[in-house]
Amino acid sequence: MTEQDLAGKRALVTGGASGIGLACVREFASRGAHIVIADHHVYLTESIAEEVGGDAWLVDLADTSAMEELSLDVDILVNNVGIQHVSPIPEFEPETFRLMLRLMVESPFLLIRAVLPGMYRRGWGRIINVSSAHGLRASAFKSAYVTAKHALEGLSKVTALEGAPHGVTSNCVNPSYVRTPLVEHQIADQARVHGIPESEVLEKVMLTENAIKRLIEPDEVASLVGWLVSDRAGMVTGASYTMDGGWTAR
Repeated sequence: MTEQDLAGKRALVTGGASGIGLACVREFASRGAHIVIADHHVYLTESIAEEVGGDAWLVDLADTSAMEELSLDVDILVNNVGIQHVSPIPEFEPETFRLMLRLMVESPFLLIRAVLPGMYRRGWGRIINVSSAHGLRASAFKSAYVTAKHALEGLSKVTALEGAPHGVTSNCVNPSYVRTPLVEHQIADQARVHGIPESEVLEKVMLTENAIKRLIEPDEVASLVGWLVSDRAGMVTGASYTMDGGWTAR
């Protein structure tokens, strides 16, 4: 990439205070973009915004009723925020299911709706939806997460079709397990539902489908996102880019 190829661009990254989101924030900032970090962790969000010279947007993205009239002026949107809950369907709390769909489907829809008018006016925009290998494949005990990610795939494709005449692309990135707090926090739940020790979760659950047996690093995902927002990816839209160590090759 050109060293400062994003100079003059504004990028909004949800869940930008940690994990994949933070890696994307640093990728964009290193290339000259002005970053808006949307997260609910007050100290982390403000400190990262100060680090990169961007703006902190302290927001509960699950409160979708407060976002219905939102208007945002950015060139790049990364829908990254997400949560996980591991449980068999008969034991899965309905409110947890609804919360996860609000956060990972309704919120991306409302943010896309809020940014598209400005992107259309400028004739340029990049929307990246951080999906998952679970947007393409299912796993037991993850009904809400798999449902949300499959829905996000559809939303991304519709956005690609509507945005194409206006210079706006929309794509998904589909990593398998990434070394983030989201993954680390589900190890105990995975051990419980599978009836195995926590020390065996990586080998026997998380990496069992991967041909390459390791976790992905956040900056590896950010490098793919970074390419998708570049001018070199102007003909890439409506796509789902796997970074899953060969999981979905099966």
